[in-house]
Amino acid sequence: MVILGIDPGFTGALAAYDPGHGSLRILDMPITKDPKGRTVLDMHTMFQILTPPGGRVMAVVEFVAARPGQGAPATFRFGQGYGAIQMALAAHSIPTQYVTPAKWKKHFGLSKDKGVSRGLAQQRFPQVADQFNRVKDDGRAEAVLIALYGHEVLS
Repeated sequence: MVILGIDPGFTGALAAYDPGHGSLRILDMPITKDPKGRTVLDMHTMFQILTPPGGRVMAVVEFVAARPGQGAPATFRFGQGYGAIQMALAAHSIPTQYVTPAKWKKHFGLSKDKGVSRGLAQQRFPQVADQFNRVKDDGRAEAVLIALYGHEVLS
């Protein structure tokens, strides 16, 4: 079974983990600019990315909400992107489960420090450790760990 781990948000990522074959594919969240030049989710690319490769697939999506202090326009765009991810999964009939950051991070003994998440992803997946080298690669690391959580706890 392929497990899709999804860290939503414009700096998030998607990870397709196939524990049976030991394969892992990591993609940054596909983004584009709207007519006003603001970052938005590229829905067409997201739909294509989530096209199942065949076989059994399950998605695990981080359950998130607006952050305090985040402006209304940014919150609205984030919500649009989150809904588009949900719709793409539904359109492809991919079974989806949601997990809060607190729950999956507790499973791995992680804190809110995203650097620690990057370090754990490098440790658990040394074959792609270079994918998590930069501070801005935290979305990749968290998508991978969400997929791993799905394998260890939900599948």
